[in-house]
Amino acid sequence: MSAARLRRVAVLVLEGAKPLDVGIPAQVFTTRASMPYEVRLCGAAPGLVTGGDGLSYHVADGLDALTWADIVFVPGYRFPDREDPPQAVLDALITAHDRGARLAAISTGAFALAATGLLDGKRATTHWHYTRALAAKYPLVKVDENVLFVDEGSMLTSAGAASGIDLCLHILRGDLGVAASNHAARRLVAAPYRSGGQAQYVPRSVPEPLGERFAATREWALHRLGEPLTLETLARQAAVSPRTFSRRFVDETGYTPMQWVMRARVDMARELLERSERSVEQIAAEVGLGTGANLRLHFHRLLGTTPSEYRRTFAQGE
Repeated sequence: MSAARLRRVAVLVLEGAKPLDVGIPAQVFTTRASMPYEVRLCGAAPGLVTGGDGLSYHVADGLDALTWADIVFVPGYRFPDREDPPQAVLDALITAHDRGARLAAISTGAFALAATGLLDGKRATTHWHYTRALAAKYPLVKVDENVLFVDEGSMLTSAGAASGIDLCLHILRGDLGVAASNHAARRLVAAPYRSGGQAQYVPRSVPEPLGERFAATREWALHRLGEPLTLETLARQAAVSPRTFSRRFVDETGYTPMQWVMRARVDMARELLERSERSVEQIAAEVGLGTGANLRLHFHRLLGTTPSEYRRTFAQGE
């Protein structure tokens, strides 16, 4: 993992905050002592904050923590469609954003970000149960109900609580690289990476056993990225026709099977660039992309950079 400056994370606990939403960023960014993050829980004021689901929180910091943070997480809270957070909270979020902090909402925390006006004209998501309410209350926000998370640069939003893990791992990948994100996922016993474009839930028309079978097929493919993987090969592994596999795969992941395979191969290449001294040609062959030129083409198309630039940014020991 590359050397990295310390990043400061504030988790803003509002009245009625959901316990799992609060705990996710606090745990993801402190999965080991060497993680270059410092996490503080804060509220509208220091002291006791009444949470949701029968729990309360004692936070040491008030809104001054938002003047310190590089990333501010807003966990979901009860009844977000009924009333906005206090104006002092909204002002503090706006000030933090204006000085360059990233604002990230988990689940219904998106309502607090929308209340600042900073999401106007931007894509955002929230828990599927509240997407229509968010769109109705804040019509200038481009609400997308069919994704796990949305990254608009300095404004990030996620769906339900488990999607908060996906969002945090996504931030880790951008800050520290694939290897660090995968390490954190293993410590959390979480999926290493689910695309933000993946649907929040599998449509009811898809039988549950089919969804489980496709998860097993994806896992099977991840261990064989260096081998030829065609639509027919994947469909055969899932024991369905190629046509059915392709249609259901898009429903489940948001990608066609071949798009998913390509992204998986580029991700594997990213980790090898970070953790090994192999040449680009060797890595291309190992991940099933054949030649260095082919790897460079897809790397630039998906990530907007070159393998060499990526290695200089994230290679171990830098």
